[in-house]
Amino acid sequence: MTFDLFLIAAAYLLGSVSSAILVCRIMGLPDPRTQGSRNPGATNVARLGGKKAAALTLAGDMLKGLVPVLIAHALQADAVVLAGTALAAFLGHLYPVFFGFQGGKGVATALGVQFGLHWMIGGAVALVWLFMAKVLRISSLAALV
Repeated sequence: MTFDLFLIAAAYLLGSVSSAILVCRIMGLPDPRTQGSRNPGATNVARLGGKKAAALTLAGDMLKGLVPVLIAHALQADAVVLAGTALAAFLGHLYPVFFGFQGGKGVATALGVQFGLHWMIGGAVALVWLFMAKVLRISSLAALV
């Protein structure tokens, strides 16, 4: 029980790490919370720093959802702990303890969680997002769909 709570808390803390802010600091870009849409996500980072910065942000946000779920799977956590771990990583992105509980929208982190739960779920969601993003050309609308 104690280890289960540690796993969930660690997932929240990992989710609270902002890939967008880290990428922008490392690449010498402005803080994404103060520029563009003021959202610490890959789309806003793309506006500020281009495709490479956006890809790094997207990968980081996906990994912080994927890694805790894969660890929970590897440790053979029961379904409740697995779900709690997944939710904690997602909520960490939305409400990060390190950034005054003001995070991003959670699209990439949720996708990472879904890939961690089952690759087919993640793949299906990614394909729908890609299709909608290509057709509509509006990232936020594709995320909602």
